[in-house]
Amino acid sequence: MKNTYFLADAHLGSLATEHPRTQERRLVRFLDNIKEKASAIYLLGDMFDFWHEYRNVVPKGFTRFLGKLSELTDMGVEVHYFIGNHDIWAYDYLEKECGVIIHRKPLTTEINGKVFFLAHGDGLGDPDTKFKILRRIFHNPLCQFLFRTIHPRWGMAFGLKWAKHSRMKRPDGKEPTYLGEDKECLVRFSKSYMQEHADIDYFIYGHRHIELDLRLSKKTRMLILGDWIWQFTYAVFDGEHLFLEEYVEGESKL
Repeated sequence: MKNTYFLADAHLGSLATEHPRTQERRLVRFLDNIKEKASAIYLLGDMFDFWHEYRNVVPKGFTRFLGKLSELTDMGVEVHYFIGNHDIWAYDYLEKECGVIIHRKPLTTEINGKVFFLAHGDGLGDPDTKFKILRRIFHNPLCQFLFRTIHPRWGMAFGLKWAKHSRMKRPDGKEPTYLGEDKECLVRFSKSYMQEHADIDYFIYGHRHIELDLRLSKKTRMLILGDWIWQFTYAVFDGEHLFLEEYVEGESKL
């Protein structure tokens, strides 16, 4: 049986990344390393720092990553792409050109008898009013249409600068460390959700840029996947067990 892989938050193209080409190549080498071992790969959002598709224009760059996604899907590997809060504006290009399956909402799916709840994680249990308002604006079809009327030269520059500004407001550009079960929004959300959905075996999220493997009950675990900026972490399900791993070139086995 082949493995199922989960990763998130590469933020490719970020103006805050010191060596973006090196980062992209490392991600592509990882995908190349697992291509013969994978039945499915779930990319849980924010793989790009800002991705916006116009009718006839998509962001330049990322040719290595997009080419590898296309190779994977041509081989028959299922590649699932969840939009995050930085790549909301993925419409049909990645589906048509790269063959990925786009998910715009959380997904509950069964893999080899285990039930997975998969999501990027933004907006789930988050009490931040400002973030909720921005998220509603970004997802609004009229606002999305109006943004598409801006020339890509200015639209892309605005989006990338906005993303950089958002990241650099934090110390070292990194997310806060683990806040504890009572304060982590995704932990609170998962605990609440599982009260009415007792069949869930695994909750897996991106978004927070921290590594977390937390047992919520005897049956249920919750993982936050870290990122592909500094941590290069991923989860792998071999059909029986779920592992949270770090990609170390030349050493990673799973």
